[in-house]
Amino acid sequence: MTKRLTKSATDSILFGVCGGIAEYFGWDSTLVRVIFIVATIFSFSSFALLYLVLAVIMPR
Repeated sequence: MTKRLTKSATDSILFGVCGGIAEYFGWDSTLVRVIFIVATIFSFSSFALLYLVLAVIMPR
C-alpha cells in the first residue's frame, strides 16, 4: 500500500494541510504548524502562499 499526501480530515485547523503533512511523515502536527508559522515569518509570506497552493491542490 502506498502512502499518499492528503489533507487531514481529523487533524484540521484551517484546511488540513499541516495535519496531512504530519500524518504523511509521522510527525506531530503541532511541530509542522510551528515550522510553517516560523518559516512564514522569516520568509516574508512565501510559505503562506505555499500553504494556500497546497490547500488547493492536495486531495482530501
